[in-house]
Amino acid sequence: MNLDEIRKRMDRLQNKSNGKSGGEFRKNFWKPPSGEKSVVRIVPYKHNKDVPFTELYFYFGIGKPRMMSLSNFDESDPILEFASQLRKSNEPDNMELAKKLYPKMRIFAPVLVRGEEDKGVRFWEFGKMVYTELLGVMMDEDYGDITDIAAGRDITVEVIPAAETGKMYDTTTVRVKPVQTPLSTDGSAAEGYLDNQKDIKELFTKFSFDEMKDSLQKYLAPSEEKDTVEATKPVKEKVDLDSKIDDLFG
Repeated sequence: MNLDEIRKRMDRLQNKSNGKSGGEFRKNFWKPPSGEKSVVRIVPYKHNKDVPFTELYFYFGIGKPRMMSLSNFDESDPILEFASQLRKSNEPDNMELAKKLYPKMRIFAPVLVRGEEDKGVRFWEFGKMVYTELLGVMMDEDYGDITDIAAGRDITVEVIPAAETGKMYDTTTVRVKPVQTPLSTDGSAAEGYLDNQKDIKELFTKFSFDEMKDSLQKYLAPSEEKDTVEATKPVKEKVDLDSKIDDLFG
């Protein structure tokens, strides 16, 4: 018996939307509260000294609420390969499906939340708009290295509820403070923030090529729960897709 494999399977049974158990999510990730302002400090990332941001690609709703793309590990990914094959066909239906299948980028940064320093460094997850704004600030010579532990800058993060903006989703805004401050006035505490950091990739379940291929096939299979009228066209399309899967994966 392979005990490591048994542990992996037990872990998968306990999966939540982030790829690990709910307790692990609360311990290692920080989500800015809606309708409030929070102050955070981006901390130099232990596992990448050059850049504090980690770009990861995920599939949403294909087999699991969230599934890491194997491209994050520079490995062959069946879903990405299939989407690429569809795109090459230049057929409108195939290209539309390919858009849905391509993994989506999410960005993670290690942060210390002011007022919650006792919880240590956690990962803040955000999208392209916030990422672009933060990169722009960090490229501005007037701001310098905002992650510097001696003279960096804190960031005010505000989440505006969708009900206030009329948009479909909450809006996150960031404002880098003008005053330079240390990460911590306690030298040993600052050292601990730098040393006690998880590897972000290890906080998500990594599925095998075959497991992801199986999830793709199930996602593409026609749903038996749909009524006959709605299912008629998708069934024909899925038959074609099944043959394409066979061609791609032998």
